[in-house]
Amino acid sequence: MVRELPEGRLSGRIVEAEGYPPGDPAGHHFRGPTPRNQSLFLRCGHVYVYFNYGMHFMLNISSERAGIGGGVLIRALEPLEGIELMQRHRKSTDLIDLTRGPGRLAAALRIDRTLDGLDLFSRGPLWIGVRVPEKSARHVAVKEPPAAVTVRIGITRAADKLFRFYERGNPFVSGPKRLLR
Repeated sequence: MVRELPEGRLSGRIVEAEGYPPGDPAGHHFRGPTPRNQSLFLRCGHVYVYFNYGMHFMLNISSERAGIGGGVLIRALEPLEGIELMQRHRKSTDLIDLTRGPGRLAAALRIDRTLDGLDLFSRGPLWIGVRVPEKSARHVAVKEPPAAVTVRIGITRAADKLFRFYERGNPFVSGPKRLLR
């Protein structure tokens, strides 16, 4: 995930996300399109930002074809670039808690409603890219990080669904410390 700001570039590797597929009663799209959630009904790869509990913005990505509601909440990033800027935005120097959790992530990257509806596959103020290994490491076999799945957190409807995905052992994953094992 890359955030371009006038002050510099911020980036991080996604290490945790929650799915909200079509028909999911916990999803903001469940009751159909509204002015607030219309970005969830755009083709996959568009940003849906909402304000949660009157305190935090949350970054979501539409996940279906146009007209079908569904999305993925980005819960945590492993910071890569612009760490000093992220620390200023969060008013914290604690690297582990900088982007661990959706509210912290949005604050660190300065995510707000002005980004709602943005296409993440076009270069702009927020986009998704693939990290290319350095040339010297080009012949090294790349091992996929161990992925794990568990229930979503912070919801009441369909809370038992195994739609939360994270990188096992990554310290930037949010939630209970037992997930880090």
